[in-house]
Amino acid sequence: MKIELTPTEAENLFHDALSNSLGYIEAGYSLELTYTKADYNTAKSNFKAHEGPNIAICHEDILMQILKDGNSLKIIDYEDETNTRSITIEDVHKKVALTPANHLLDAINENGDAITGDCILQSVFFGEIIYG
Repeated sequence: MKIELTPTEAENLFHDALSNSLGYIEAGYSLELTYTKADYNTAKSNFKAHEGPNIAICHEDILMQILKDGNSLKIIDYEDETNTRSITIEDVHKKVALTPANHLLDAINENGDAITGDCILQSVFFGEIIYG
């Protein structure tokens, strides 16, 4: 079964996966999500300019803005540093749909959990589920 997503749907699912599972995959698999401080600061300013200065902002909003600004996020595997991967917003648009259908449907139906988000993040960063 192939599930087609709009870019906005893919971005929303990836944002939710970051919120629900980034800490889970970092602690569980010795992975670390990295970005440049300059990209982070620019993205934070751009998000506030776009959404308004009084809007509540979370870390995941800034991570998504980094991608929307045309920059990348990198994941480092400290147990196998040759397995470091970078992604762009285009990867989010194309690869969220690579998530196994049962997990992707759980996310779409708002029945997801940390494992659901884990599978989405791995699909985007690695193109498949390689951990867990």
